[in-house]
Amino acid sequence: MKKVVSFLLTAYVSVPVLLYLFPWILSYAIFSHLLRFPYWVDLRRPQDVLNHTCNFYLSPEEGVSVGVWHTLPVSQWEAAAGRDLDWYQEALGDGRPVIIYLHGNLGTRAIRHRVELVKILSAAGYHVLSLDYRGFGDSSGEPSEAGLTNDALYLHHWAKTRSRGSLVCLWGHSLGSRVATNAAVKIQEQGSAVDALILEAAFTRIGEVVASNRLAKLYMFLPGFESLLWSILERINISFSNDKNLQTLSSPLLILHAEDDNIVPFHMGQKLYQISLRAQRESETSDRVQMISYGASLGLSHSHISSAPDLADVVRDYNDKSWH
Repeated sequence: MKKVVSFLLTAYVSVPVLLYLFPWILSYAIFSHLLRFPYWVDLRRPQDVLNHTCNFYLSPEEGVSVGVWHTLPVSQWEAAAGRDLDWYQEALGDGRPVIIYLHGNLGTRAIRHRVELVKILSAAGYHVLSLDYRGFGDSSGEPSEAGLTNDALYLHHWAKTRSRGSLVCLWGHSLGSRVATNAAVKIQEQGSAVDALILEAAFTRIGEVVASNRLAKLYMFLPGFESLLWSILERINISFSNDKNLQTLSSPLLILHAEDDNIVPFHMGQKLYQISLRAQRESETSDRVQMISYGASLGLSHSHISSAPDLADVVRDYNDKSWH
């Protein structure tokens, strides 16, 4: 019994030491990109899980290739029969809005809840571009905050040049929410602005999400552990601070959050809404900021807002009020 207790105590104490000595462990835990679920899907064949979707690859920088799925609006399905990749790209300029979907950590663009969301958006009349960042899915390279942001920026520019003036929206879920706001800030700094921004299950700062994790809570009473986490995040160049970004963004914004989110607490979404509301009031654009909350009774948690029965209507209303 003493040996078991000794082993458990040693294992417990070793975690902070390992994090200090090997900070990349925290980076891998945050991105979880090596967990390429679902393994059975061939990402080169999106038709196995999504109708009227083509797969292609972009090179945001030398040595990096990222995989993208382009799903057509339902209204385009009949015209798409037998068409090639060039036709799909040309179709981006048909006047219908384009949504760039930036997913969260872990898994690929083929995970079920991501596919279900794309189906809903397609049925609602949108083109959807689903990106696997560098290091995720079949994309090459290693993930980093700067790298993921660059991937999203490149795809946004690629889509804008082909949309012929159609609106292009960044939709970020969880980790992808920070990628979306990072990209939006960069675009705004370049003298433009993102047409629209939708943040689903968005957090304030990644450090606060890590600190609220059940495993991390087991160590929070240890003197200096929380400071250790923040210092490691600084060492590995990961800040992921939506709260900071929303202080400067002026684009139309929709925040979606479930009250029973067990990964990113609901109060973080509320805080982001208040930050954005205050910031945009100063520029007299606060009427373009909206938050939709989903009650715990719906059981949507962190990853299943796509199952909300009114989601398509919510996005359409947001489109009508804010994108025009």
